[in-house]
This record gives sequence, C-alpha cells and structure tokens, in this order.
Amino acid sequence: MKSLVLGHDGQLATALRRLGGDTVIALDRGAADLSDPEACAALVRDTRADAVINAAAWTDVDGAEADEAAARVVNAEAPAAMARAAAERDLPFLQVSTEYVFDGSGTAPWRPDDTPAPLNAYGRTKLAGEEGVRAAGGRHGILRTSWVISGTGRNFLTTMLHMGATHAGLRVVDDQVGGPTPAGGLATALLTLARALADGHDSGTWHYAGTPDVSWAQLAHAIFGVSGQGVRVQPIPTEEQPRPAPRPLNSRLDCGTLERDLGIARPDWQAALPDLVRGGDGA
Repeated sequence: MKSLVLGHDGQLATALRRLGGDTVIALDRGAADLSDPEACAALVRDTRADAVINAAAWTDVDGAEADEAAARVVNAEAPAAMARAAAERDLPFLQVSTEYVFDGSGTAPWRPDDTPAPLNAYGRTKLAGEEGVRAAGGRHGILRTSWVISGTGRNFLTTMLHMGATHAGLRVVDDQVGGPTPAGGLATALLTLARALADGHDSGTWHYAGTPDVSWAQLAHAIFGVSGQGVRVQPIPTEEQPRPAPRPLNSRLDCGTLERDLGIARPDWQAALPDLVRGGDGA
C-alpha cells in the first residue's frame, strides 16, 4: 500500500518516510505548497497512491495569531480541498489535528466527542480544517495529537537540548499539562489508520498522545536527566511567560477509542526518550 504524504522534512513527515520507505511518497513544499490549496488538490487527483496523509501544517502558534488568514489557508482550506479531491478518487484522507481545538479547561482528558472551543487562531484554523475534511464526504481519519517531539526538527525537545548547551538553568512553564508524543509513534499510528481505512474501517476522529501526562517543566527535567546536561529547571506559571497566543492549560487527551477501535495504544514517551535525545524519532 502506497501513501502520498504532504510534507517532507518536518519531524512527522521524516518519521513517515523512515517507517514507510518506498511505500511513502513524500512531497516537500516546493512540490506541494499548502498555501495553494487547488494545486495540492490536483496532486491528490493525479496520485497513484492508495491513501493520502497530510503531515504538513502551519504550526507557528504565535504566528497564526498575527496572521490568521494565512494560517487558515494552510490549516483549513488546503486540507478541505485535498479531502474533496481524495473523496472524488475514493481514497482515504488522513488529517493530523491538535488538542488546541479545546479550551484547556479542567483536568479531565479530552474525549474525541467533546465540544471544541479553541482559545487561539491556530486552534480555530485547525478546527476549521477538521470540519472541511468531514464535509468533503469521503473516507477520512482525523487524528488529534499533542506535544509532538523528535530528535530532529524544531520542537520542545530539540529546543531544550540546544538551550541546555549554553544555560545552567531554565525557567519552564509548569501549569500546562499534556502527553508528549514521539513522532515515530504518531507516524506508526497514521500508517496503521491509513491501512484500516483502506480496508473498509469507518471514518472517524481519534486521539493519540504519549503517556504519562506531565507538565512542560517535568518534561524538560526528564530531557536533561537523560541528556546528562545537568540544567536546573525552575517551574513557573504560564502568566510569567506571556505569549501572543493563549495556550491551553489542560492538553490531556483520552486515547481510549483509538485503542478499542484499532488496537493502537498510547506510546510511553519515557521509554522513547533516550532514542529521542540521541536524534531518533522514538518509534
């Protein structure tokens, strides 16, 4: 089974290419620019792949707050256009979404059927992308995830390792809690879901995130423990690190339906951490 992957050098697309090998056709931005939705839809119409995985997105949360219209083209209009093209071909279309579609209230893990209420522009554009994929009417899988980390690319883990090389101590937010998700595990889940949809599984929305749930400060402490950098982590509240886009405090995701429906369990990010620190994707 071949999968057309939108994205090439990001942490998720890199993991998909490594896992899928010759079965993954990954397109970089030069070949598939999501700021041109109709051009991306044309690629889907012409593909010889058996499924389409959108692993590309506007992920600059604060940048989306500054230019929501541009983020909406990439995160909503492009996935919707590609999903419609996939529906015309009866190809499964997989869209990666985010816990940012929720408002982060409370402490209970968010279920797939909970009512979205995004706090920021990034969350609004990703939610609009979900709605566009569903409205396309084809076979689809929407996989919401959180806190994706890898040993490559730009993410929290690589940022901590980089800063840890020049800082003896760091102030890190301790009241935002979620499940760090190794990119390799997310890639495996997407390829498994693509196969299931191709084999006739019902369309749907699922959650996939790592376990156990921790704060950013706890994750940083774990990273420095494995890396041996000896950086002191000072936990701080979100209000002491203001950002243009508000962040949800509760990013916990209930992943039970994915395990019940497809046998895909939450990945143990702690077990994957040594590989991630060495530059791997944690698969």
